Amino acid sequence: MGEKEKGSECMEAYTIFKSLCIIVIAAKICGILARKLKAPQVVGEILAGVLIGPSVLGLVEQSEFLAQLAEIGVVLLMFSAGLQTNLHDLLRTGLKAFAIACAGVLVPLVGGTLLYMVFYGASPLGSPEFYRAVFIGVIMTATSVSITVQTLKELGKLSTEVGTTILSAAIIDDVIGIIVLTFVIGMSGGEAQPVSVVLKTVLFFVFALLFGYVCYKIFRIADKRWPHTRRIPILGLALCFGMAYVAERFFGIADITGAYVAGVILCSIRDSEYIAEKMDVSSYMLFGPVFFASIGLKTELDTLSGELVLFAAGFVLVALLGKIIGCSLTARLCRFDWGDSVKIGVGMMTRGEVALIVAQKGLSCGIISSAYFAPVILLILISSVVTPIVLKALYSRSEKKEQAAQTA
Repeated sequence: MGEKEKGSECMEAYTIFKSLCIIVIAAKICGILARKLKAPQVVGEILAGVLIGPSVLGLVEQSEFLAQLAEIGVVLLMFSAGLQTNLHDLLRTGLKAFAIACAGVLVPLVGGTLLYMVFYGASPLGSPEFYRAVFIGVIMTATSVSITVQTLKELGKLSTEVGTTILSAAIIDDVIGIIVLTFVIGMSGGEAQPVSVVLKTVLFFVFALLFGYVCYKIFRIADKRWPHTRRIPILGLALCFGMAYVAERFFGIADITGAYVAGVILCSIRDSEYIAEKMDVSSYMLFGPVFFASIGLKTELDTLSGELVLFAAGFVLVALLGKIIGCSLTARLCRFDWGDSVKIGVGMMTRGEVALIVAQKGLSCGIISSAYFAPVILLILISSVVTPIVLKALYSRSEKKEQAAQTA
C-alpha cells in the first residue's frame, strides 16, 4: 500500500469523528426542541439529519461507516422493544386484543397497497413493483403507543379495560407486523418461491422457540447466580447480535426480527429491566441518534415532486383511517360500546420508530427508495400530535355524557 493511500485512509478515519460530533450535537438540540413543541424526540433527530445532510447545509455525508452504525442502532432498538414486551399480559388478554391487532395490521396493509397502486398503477402479482406496493402497506402496519400511554396516564385511564386492550393489541400488532415484514422481504427477493419463504419463516420461529427456551433457562440460572451484574447485559447483547446474524444468514429473515426475538426471550427474566437500562445508554447516547439522523441524511428534499406530496398526504390519511376503522370496528364486534371502540381505534393510530425501522429495512433491501421517508416522517409527526388531542376530546365527551345521565 502506497503512502498516498495510507494518508487518505487516515484522513477518512478521523473525519468520521467530525461527522459523529455534528450528528450527536444536532440530534440532541433538535430532539430537545421537538419535545418542547410536544412532538416525539425522534422527529427532531430525523430533522437534524435533514438539516446537516446534503439537502440543506451539507455538513455530513452518508458513508458506509455511518450506515453500519445505523444498522447496529436499529438492531439495538428492536432488541429493546423485545425486552419491553410483557409475555404475561400478552397471554392474558386473549382473543379481543388479538382480533383488534389483526384488524389493525390487515386494514392498513391493504389500504397502503391500494394507495400505491392508485398513484403508480397496478402491477402483476409477484413483480418488484407489486412488492413495493405491498411494502408501503407494511410500513403502515406498525403501531407505537408511547404517546397514547402518556395521554392515558394523564387522564388516569391506563389501567382501564380500554387502556389495557390498547397496550396488549399494540404488542400483538408488532409481532404480527414483524411476521408480515419477514414474509414480504423474503418474497421480494425475485427468485424466492412462496413455499420456500413460508418454510424458512416457520423454521426460524421453531428454532427461536426451541433455542429461546434453552437460552431463557440459562439466563435464569445466570441471573440467580450473578444478579444485577454487568455480565448479564453483556451476554444479552451477544444473544441479540447472534440472533440477528442467524436470522439473516441461515433463514433469510430480517436481522431486526432476530434482534426482536432475542429481546422477547429475555423479557421474562428478573433482570430484564436492568438489561434494557444498559442497552438504553448506548442506544440513547450514540446508536439511536445516528440511526434517526441517517434517515434524515437519506431524505432527498429535491425529489419532493407534486405527485410525491400528494402521495404523502394520501399516505398519512390512509394510515390514520386504516387503524381507526380496522381497530374500532373489530372492538365493536368484540362487544365494546361505540365510544370505547373509537377510543381504541384512535389509541392505536400513533406511529413511531418502528415505522422508520421498517422503511429503513425496505430501503436496504432495495424494495423502496429514500423518497418514501418523507411520508413516513410526516405520518409520525401528525399522528403524534393528533392522537392526544382526539383521545382527550373523546374522554371529555364520555364524561359529560355520564354526568348528564346521572343528573337526568
